[in-house]
Amino acid sequence: MDKTQTSGDEDLFLGYNSVHKKRSEPEPSHVSMKSDASMIQPIKLNSGDTQPGLSSVQQKRSDPESNCLSMKRHVTVGQSGETRPDLSQVLNTFRPNLMKKFECLYEGTVMQGNPTLLKEIYTELYITESENGEISNEHEVRQIETQSRGAATEDTVIKCNDIFRPLPGQDKPIRTVLTKGVAGIGKTVSMQKFILDWAEGKENQDVQLIFPLPFRELNLMKDKTLSLSDLLNFFFPEIKELEISVEKYKVLFIFDGVDECRLSLDFKRKVKLCKISKSASVDVLLTNLIVGNLLPSALIWITSRPAAADLIPSECVHRVTEVRGFNDPQKEEYFRKRISDQSVSNRIISHLKSSRSLFNMCHIPVFCWISAAVLEKMLSQAESGEIPRTLTQMYTHFLILQTNIKHQKDYEKKVTDEDMILKLGKLAFQQLVKGNLIFYEEDLRECGIDVKEASVYSGLCTQIFREELGLYQGKVFCFIHLSLQEHLAALYAHLSFTINNINVFDQTKQSLLSKIFKQKKYNSLSELNQRVVDEALQSKNGHLDLFLRFLLGLSLESNQTLLRKLLTRTGSCSYKKEETVQYIKQKIRENCCPEKSINLFHCLNELGDDSLMLEIQHYLKSGEIKETKLSSSQWSALVYVLLTSEQKMDVFDLKQFIGAQHTADKVLQNLLPVVKESRSVQLCGCNLTAQSCESLSSALQSSNSVLRELDLSNNDLKDSGVKLLSDGLKSPNCQLEILRLSGCMVTEKGCRYVSSALSSNPSHLRELDLSYNYPGDSGVKLRIQLEDPNCSLDKLNVDHGGEYRVTAGLQKWACFLTLDPNTTNTQLILSEENRKVTCVREDQSYPDHPDRFDAHQVLCRECVCGRCYWEIEWSGDYGVHASVSYKSIRRKGWGDECVFGHNDQSWSLFCSADRYSFIHSDIETCLPVKPISSRIGVFVDHSAGTLSFYSVSDTTSLIHTVQTTFTQPLYPGFGVNIGSSVKLSMNQNRL
Repeated sequence: MDKTQTSGDEDLFLGYNSVHKKRSEPEPSHVSMKSDASMIQPIKLNSGDTQPGLSSVQQKRSDPESNCLSMKRHVTVGQSGETRPDLSQVLNTFRPNLMKKFECLYEGTVMQGNPTLLKEIYTELYITESENGEISNEHEVRQIETQSRGAATEDTVIKCNDIFRPLPGQDKPIRTVLTKGVAGIGKTVSMQKFILDWAEGKENQDVQLIFPLPFRELNLMKDKTLSLSDLLNFFFPEIKELEISVEKYKVLFIFDGVDECRLSLDFKRKVKLCKISKSASVDVLLTNLIVGNLLPSALIWITSRPAAADLIPSECVHRVTEVRGFNDPQKEEYFRKRISDQSVSNRIISHLKSSRSLFNMCHIPVFCWISAAVLEKMLSQAESGEIPRTLTQMYTHFLILQTNIKHQKDYEKKVTDEDMILKLGKLAFQQLVKGNLIFYEEDLRECGIDVKEASVYSGLCTQIFREELGLYQGKVFCFIHLSLQEHLAALYAHLSFTINNINVFDQTKQSLLSKIFKQKKYNSLSELNQRVVDEALQSKNGHLDLFLRFLLGLSLESNQTLLRKLLTRTGSCSYKKEETVQYIKQKIRENCCPEKSINLFHCLNELGDDSLMLEIQHYLKSGEIKETKLSSSQWSALVYVLLTSEQKMDVFDLKQFIGAQHTADKVLQNLLPVVKESRSVQLCGCNLTAQSCESLSSALQSSNSVLRELDLSNNDLKDSGVKLLSDGLKSPNCQLEILRLSGCMVTEKGCRYVSSALSSNPSHLRELDLSYNYPGDSGVKLRIQLEDPNCSLDKLNVDHGGEYRVTAGLQKWACFLTLDPNTTNTQLILSEENRKVTCVREDQSYPDHPDRFDAHQVLCRECVCGRCYWEIEWSGDYGVHASVSYKSIRRKGWGDECVFGHNDQSWSLFCSADRYSFIHSDIETCLPVKPISSRIGVFVDHSAGTLSFYSVSDTTSLIHTVQTTFTQPLYPGFGVNIGSSVKLSMNQNRL
């Protein structure tokens, strides 16, 4: 069967042509990659503007008769007496044509083999409901790295066939869906699967017609004036004879790749169209269709890369979804489906897992295809040479693979490898600098590329041919993926310098780099590379990040050897790798923002230098990280190590990094990139101040933040800190679900800030803990907010409040304790109203009591069930034990079951003049903290399972913290040796 080729805009599967062609059409070719929105005219949308027709969407959608027309099998008779087919007859042609176009995937090019049926290789993608929010300005590779660590099962996953179906609890109809995702992530393949399942009669049969209209094809009609009916007849000639009013049918328009749009989508334009027969420019047709003036009952599905998602006004969108590509199990599933030899697929999976940077990139389906193409050949044919471990190596091998395909097809007579690579590299570089990722014939001609020659390298640069009844024809070109364009651009820049001693940036006036490079002579490749490092650091959107990694990687001799398989000339010039390495390390030291340094560590990885990472990994493994004074470059290295760890950043606990050398606020600031990419951030009792709330607020507002749980309990943040934090809670990017501010010195004023934030962004926070604060009347108002159906908050805790909770430090938990005479050992003497105990040699004449200890121990009368803090002062040559115990501890005898710390019923800190040690379940742990004071503070958070001991002098410093689960009420207790004493030193009576 003659199959018309299908394509993924940015997907691993290249090139679909949704324009109906004549049967004599030439062999189709392929397109796969979406561009940025740099060529799109800015949208002029005034704040407060409303779009006419939107309100009618709900009315139309609620009336089934207005959406659907039953398909009666009869023949329509026109006014002139001629017979016309009805919808069912049209569908008999329309559905098979769509099936023909979308049933196959073309990975790479047709030259490489037969097409694969979509249903045979399709792997369900990870699609979640999202928000419009702030547009990310990070490079898409960084966004993928973030998603790879942040993906979690708690997110609501939506199957592509359910894209228009409300989730449980959502009762509003969905007319317009915006699906966003980075290039190559699978947006077009999801759309293709939706269309195919509909055409085969499997899903969404309430929809009667589907019209896929990619923007890259609509661009070619930007100068045309026609009606919507004419536009549909042009793209879908099957419906010409029908002469139906599309308004009578439930139809779906799919606009794929709004980021590629070169039409002027002006949503504030006053031109209003309501009839499909009225002519206008294509951009006016589209804006009126999206707004709802044209066909208000029609469904609209728009796909976009993240950078262009805001080109569609939020008021026109009823659902935003995000394609996150493959999660880890889906990556493996893809390779096992793609490669029939399971031993080879297992080796490929194992190899990719060994390189975190490569495995992260496998979230992008097109990178899975590139990796499979390269590694299957290398591993199955036992080829010599190093298996690719870096991105530069992988993409260079892929380039070699494509030229080998060219050789197999005997195309080398038409164009040499070297000429075509340099020409394509020039095209890649020039269009990358301009911000263009799709281009047309004139762009190719500027680089000296004959259009016919482009098809020779169709694995790298492909085209869509259009020919319809002689109306017009045009070709659209792009690279398979943005990363391949960046690799070729870097290769062109590298070869231009090494072969011809030409700095390509000098020749590109549009380049931001030209300001630095113009008229600059470079004596060595390392000097050129250093200048590109500077420019990449100055870039606000990271658009040169991957280009820089490729450029540096290509400088290595190992990659030069690979290039010699491709090129007769690779050039030579002075290059000292160590100079570049040291320059990058210097920039890491100078750079105050760890996030900016992350790509520099990727660059070091491309250059094969891992010295900084090994140093940090040693500190982490040895447990010395808390006590080591880290330099700025070491902090950046720590961020990189944590973010590239094989373990997902599910829980980040700041206490693991706080020590005598680092204040909590400084540590949090340095590790903020890790916070942004963690789902749960535990900051309880870290002595944070309001200063940290500003950093956390920025994390909550980050478009890539996956933060869902934030515990700030027991930090003196005060109202000023809560105000800063609330700015983050208001952000539409904030998707925090659990926030704990217990014991943070929050007053009624601070609660008002939180209440206001919840009103601004009510759809995410489910649990809020403001206990142990002083909320006043604002606490009552927050409880009232729970009744608001628009507020997702379902758990609010404002218990244990009071004015005395607004006290700095641990004293806000101070409790009044007394010693229990009935538990006192006979060699212990109580004094000062049972608040001091001293151990003597002589037995005291205490009456027998079943609670009395035979060991030199005593318990307090009062139990600890919530949060409590107390302090003791001790003296004596032989030390004392500050303990907590269940009441059920054995009293009689001297065995381990009776002594504090030597059983599972009690926990004890031994204090002496020269050391501290912690004892539980008969296991003693010597602590590194040296005693500097005879005053000890003890804090218990019973419900949280936290037990902490502090050294108290002019300041309070942590000695040791235990995290466990307490199953019974706790009683403070003390073990006192002969000649020693313990005094409960606090005189406060709050419980």
